[in-house]
Amino acid sequence: MKPVQRKIIHCDCDCFYASVEMRDDPRLREVPLAIGGRADQRGVVATCNYAARKFGVRSAMPTSQALKRCPDLVVMRPNMDKYRVASRQILSIYRDYTDLVEPLSLDEAYLDVSLTPQLQGSATRIAQEIRHSIFQDVGITVSAGVAPNKFLAKIASDWNKPDGLYVILPEQVEGFVAQLEVDRLFGVGKVTAAKLHQLGIKTCADLLHWSLPDLLQQFGKLGAGLFSLCRGIDERAVVASSERKSISVEETYTHDLRDFEHCIAELPVLYAELEKQVARTGKTSQINKLNIKIRFNDFKQTTVECRASQLDQQVFADLLQIGYQRRKRPVRLIGLGISVSDKPSDEQLTLF
Repeated sequence: MKPVQRKIIHCDCDCFYASVEMRDDPRLREVPLAIGGRADQRGVVATCNYAARKFGVRSAMPTSQALKRCPDLVVMRPNMDKYRVASRQILSIYRDYTDLVEPLSLDEAYLDVSLTPQLQGSATRIAQEIRHSIFQDVGITVSAGVAPNKFLAKIASDWNKPDGLYVILPEQVEGFVAQLEVDRLFGVGKVTAAKLHQLGIKTCADLLHWSLPDLLQQFGKLGAGLFSLCRGIDERAVVASSERKSISVEETYTHDLRDFEHCIAELPVLYAELEKQVARTGKTSQINKLNIKIRFNDFKQTTVECRASQLDQQVFADLLQIGYQRRKRPVRLIGLGISVSDKPSDEQLTLF
């Protein structure tokens, strides 16, 4: 029996946080807008609208740097509760067409519509209708890519941003991939891209001349991925999942916490916020680990975790002390978190 040709859609909301804010206050559509932390509190840009991007403002950029590039930039603190509501609305629309929805974040997801009967099974028409429904019901725009696999669908969704749709048919895969720059392949960061360029490999067409053994020798396990992706091959399935596996809160401090006493003094506030988050998600009975993250003033980071089945402020205090002792330097960020299991915990697990 001939296997079903996969039809994968990758949907990516356009500047999601900023889009939600512009939806709720149309005046913001006319100005450069960034969602993120304050410049005087070491904030960074979470996302920004396209008016801000014209000035070179980008996600993950320090807010202070963004304001230097765009002095008129409007900076708003994130309203995560509002964004989660919009995300749930969008996921509900996706699931009107298929149960095979793999969320990657609040604003991004893969859909497998290979067996979807609506609209005569046309992935292109399904993507068009989804984008229209999200605009009508949620009030923001979404870009989508349609392709025979996840790798190509994700690249396609970025092809006509913002508010675009790009389709790669099975018979177009070979030609489309050949002209792709290798920088766009999964797993290729700055270091790997530089090495590829040094070897004279700029596009996937260049990469096709390399054998699998040679790529493995040059790049290790990544070589196998490069060999497949430059041929447009990606066998990963869309894995439907809506279960949250972790919950965390963190705080970046305006002034470094200079010693352990100052760090431990901040713990009750973080713990109270984590308690609220856990209660809100209904995961109290599914806790299986507690963890703490510390980022020191030299930007080195450490994490400590232990097995546990319930929240315990004293345990977090012990973890904080262990982590702090590793470097004994001023601290710029502290984060508390939990990991959750699929089933409720039956008994208290051994600490450490």
